Amino acid sequence: MKLIMAVIKPFKLEEVREALTPLGVEGMTVSEVKGFGRQKGQAEIYRGAEYMVNFLPKVKLEIAVKDDLVASIVETIQKTAQTGKIGDGKVFVYSLEQAVRIRTGESGADAL
Repeated sequence: MKLIMAVIKPFKLEEVREALTPLGVEGMTVSEVKGFGRQKGQAEIYRGAEYMVNFLPKVKLEIAVKDDLVASIVETIQKTAQTGKIGDGKVFVYSLEQAVRIRTGESGADAL
């Protein structure tokens, strides 16, 4: 099992979710986060005054999947979330040692 974590632009969330559903993704956790990478924030103008925004709004997706789905899910996230501009985000893949469904007690891949 693997845990896929993706940090993407907020306006791409629904498009990514719709692209993942046909691949067999039955659930995901979504968090609103802030961060910066190579773009180091951006300049904003508010009431005529310019100021720097150091942490930009992003969305973090966490998806637990079976090993055989990882490559297709990562590729789909990458293609769907891409705008071609700086700040599109990142995808990370972690090994997932154990999963347990609290309601039924199922464990391992059955819990996904």
